[in-house]
Amino acid sequence: MSKLTRGLLGAAIALAGSAGAGLPAHAAILGPEAAACAPGAKTPALLVSIDGFKARTGNLRVQLYGPNPDDFLAKGKKMKRIEMPVSANGAMDVCVALPATGDYAIAVRHDVDGSGKSNWDDGGGFSRNPKLSLLSLKPDYDKVVIHTENGVKRVPVTMQYRKGLSIGPIAMASR
Repeated sequence: MSKLTRGLLGAAIALAGSAGAGLPAHAAILGPEAAACAPGAKTPALLVSIDGFKARTGNLRVQLYGPNPDDFLAKGKKMKRIEMPVSANGAMDVCVALPATGDYAIAVRHDVDGSGKSNWDDGGGFSRNPKLSLLSLKPDYDKVVIHTENGVKRVPVTMQYRKGLSIGPIAMASR
């Protein structure tokens, strides 16, 4: 079974039971690990709820970093990466299964044109939604770290994009 097929199957399973998990009835849990966020899941997982897209094009990348602050955003130090096309509307709820309880950080990137290369139009966001600036695109680990226990923890992330000489959320987030 391909990664895409597993992700779609997991999303369908999660969608069928999402109303019972305190999620809006329309919310589909996306990604190849969607089953880890299904109702009744006991193992640790993060349900990364991403909103505020400036465009409904390109690809979304969700990366997981572990408890070592020195590894945060360091090349080759991510624990996991989940990539998928940006959905046509609404927030995207992406499930990230965790190896154990503990401290983690999430980094999200919106590759607006789907080129696979970073450019000025791309957006980003982090767990705990720290404020970013052109001089500080990488927040401190202590501003993004989240502690997890068994079960599913919701992690809201609001996308931020360059606007002139500043970086921040789009005024009218896509809904």
